[in-house]
Amino acid sequence: MTQPHPDEASAPPGPEARLSRLEAQVATLAEAVRVLARGLENIPSQDVSPEEAARGARLAHELLLAQGL
Repeated sequence: MTQPHPDEASAPPGPEARLSRLEAQVATLAEAVRVLARGLENIPSQDVSPEEAARGARLAHELLLAQGL
């Protein structure tokens, strides 16, 4: 395997790499919102327990942290 040229190693990522990273970040944010909403969801026949809300918030936070957001 060859080493990248020093100029290439320090070059900013190209548009395709930036778009790919942005798409991954948006997907992670969407999943975090879904998890959070699920934890806060109020079903008419049930009360939302504080544990469910806390679990949703914790999972959303962990998703964001795992992706460096």
